[in-house]
Amino acid sequence: MNAASLTLRWLQSLEWRRGLFTWARTDGVTWVYIFKVLLAAFVTLWLAMRLELPQPRTAMITVFIVMQPQSGHVFAKSFYRVLGTLAGSAMMVALIAIFPQNTELFLPSLALWVGLCSAGAMRYRTFRAYGFVLAGYTAAMIGLPVLQHPDQAFMLAVWRVLEIALGILVSTFVSAAILPQSASAAMRNALYQRFGVFAAVVIEALRGNSQHDRFETSNVRFIAEAVGLESLRNVTAFEDPHMRRRSGRLVRMNSEFMAISTRFNALHRLLERLRARGPARIVEAVEPGLETLVQLLEPYAGRLLTDADALRLTLELAAYKDGLQAQVRSLRAAYLQTLPSEADLLDFHTAFELLYRFIDELYSYAQTHASLAAHNHEREQWDEPYVAQTSWLVSLAAGLRASLVLLMLGSYWLLSDWPSGAMMTLIASVTVGLSAASPNPKRMAFQMACGTLLGAFVGFFDTFFVFPWIDGFPLLCMVLAPVFVLGAYLAARPAYAGYGIGLLVFFAIGSVPNNLTVYDPYTYVNDYLGMLLGMLVCAAAGAIILPPNSRWLWNRLERELREQVLFAIGGRLRGLGPAFESRTRDLLHQAYGLAAGKPQVQGELMRWMFVVSEVGHAIIELRKEQATAPVHPAYAESQPWRQAIRVMGRALARLFLQPNASNHERALVAVDHAISRVQATDEPFARHFDTSVLRRVQSYLHFIRSSLLDPQSPLAQGPQHAP
Repeated sequence: MNAASLTLRWLQSLEWRRGLFTWARTDGVTWVYIFKVLLAAFVTLWLAMRLELPQPRTAMITVFIVMQPQSGHVFAKSFYRVLGTLAGSAMMVALIAIFPQNTELFLPSLALWVGLCSAGAMRYRTFRAYGFVLAGYTAAMIGLPVLQHPDQAFMLAVWRVLEIALGILVSTFVSAAILPQSASAAMRNALYQRFGVFAAVVIEALRGNSQHDRFETSNVRFIAEAVGLESLRNVTAFEDPHMRRRSGRLVRMNSEFMAISTRFNALHRLLERLRARGPARIVEAVEPGLETLVQLLEPYAGRLLTDADALRLTLELAAYKDGLQAQVRSLRAAYLQTLPSEADLLDFHTAFELLYRFIDELYSYAQTHASLAAHNHEREQWDEPYVAQTSWLVSLAAGLRASLVLLMLGSYWLLSDWPSGAMMTLIASVTVGLSAASPNPKRMAFQMACGTLLGAFVGFFDTFFVFPWIDGFPLLCMVLAPVFVLGAYLAARPAYAGYGIGLLVFFAIGSVPNNLTVYDPYTYVNDYLGMLLGMLVCAAAGAIILPPNSRWLWNRLERELREQVLFAIGGRLRGLGPAFESRTRDLLHQAYGLAAGKPQVQGELMRWMFVVSEVGHAIIELRKEQATAPVHPAYAESQPWRQAIRVMGRALARLFLQPNASNHERALVAVDHAISRVQATDEPFARHFDTSVLRRVQSYLHFIRSSLLDPQSPLAQGPQHAP
């Protein structure tokens, strides 16, 4: 065999291995998850039957709801499921005791409880929301079947807790012991990849090669990662003590990354305005300072930032910071020889002020990243947590929708005396709970109904034509396995998750045999009709009763996004920056998700996010400069420039509360007046950006003015709609 054929065979084997590794990292992970779902479900069902629990299917349903590809998610979901189950069980026992055999009062009380839980699920997202969901529909699962027999409520609650606990224990053991997928590893990978992507975006933008659509897409990604990493950090606390010891640094890193992205967005948009305005003289004067940063970041673009790389980046940024002031003074001296106008000189100063702040934040981020290598570190001390911001109106709408659905279906059940009405009402409470935190509850409920319909046909065939002929648990597993594989596969795909949940959960409710199996076609058909009717009513309610993906909610979230500027103006200064960053991103992330499929709405929301972030951050910096100014008559509270800034703050508050042409003009006049008052004030320091308070104040005021005049800003596009 010659060398060429050996080389060809080696290359073919290498290509085969590469393809295998790629499959293992993508679809392979999904099939491992499906295998673990099957194993946990069948072990749970076998144990529940051996222990003679009243409803083994409840324990198995717990597996389907709790199981996740990553073990940390399973731990977190299990923890909140236990809390939600206990809360729901306690509430139902209390309601049964207060309203024994009094359906006229019991049903509205249950509807109110389910509504409160749905509102809580919408307000407290991630796995905490799941605890609220469980508290709502666990109460319905216990209370509705025993409404006519209140003496059985307590024991039924005990059995439900035991069945759910069994499912949780088995799921947790299988997830952690068999080919575990660690959430902490996923978080490390996300952290290491994020900076490489960000560095590539920075280099492209500073060189003037950035495209608007691509830049906006990158920002959407960074916002989603900031929100997602906070959720992932909470998950890793359940599975990894090493990540738990670094929890403060992880919060700090997320906060610092939001800060550097905001700083860079401000710098980039200022440079874009300067490039678009022309002439290019001012851009040419600034570019040498930018190119130095570009060369520093190029080795990190598009690659993972390890702890060692972060340490090296820290040292390089420290050296860059030390030389930046001298470089700026040199560039300023050269620029002054071109006799620039006062406005151009302000743009020059503002650009380098933003650059300096960006480098300062970037240096802090690199320090925190490098500190992750140490088990203990002083940067762990961080008392400025991520602040989620959910609209109370969104939560109220979710709660109202759930209460009305349960009240309407429960009333129909009681008036019609339909034997399967309890099943219909129960499934509606489960569906409305599972879809409460979804951005499109109508689609989620409809997908679940479709999955349930498929499960009904398959289950009918299995129940009446297969189960009577099989003998033993292994054969039962063989019959159920194809349905569970299909359901788990669909549930692992976000676009089809509703179909998978409907097939898994409601096939198990209606078709999986209990210890005492009853073959009753009439009851079977009626129960599945009740399930489908309950889900379709939930889907209709999601489309009619304050749907979350409609214009009213986009407008509401847009208003709350604008109101973050008022938070920057009037909020407590301590911890204001991180709180402003997280609240703004959280609101944008919610609104952007709800407006999926509406690119014009999403584009408008992004434009508001940019202007709110720019103006809000500049206001916070102005407040910090005033709070830390030296004791000197030039910085006294009674100075005209301070009074002018307060007037400007009120004008900006009016503008962002009611954006229209009149308020826009008043805000510009107030900003111009504040700039003139600052320019007219003498101070005891040279007017350099590293020594002069008023010079920095003037730069931030000028940046606010340029942001208000940005032609891409929604504020500068003619009269705006009133809220």
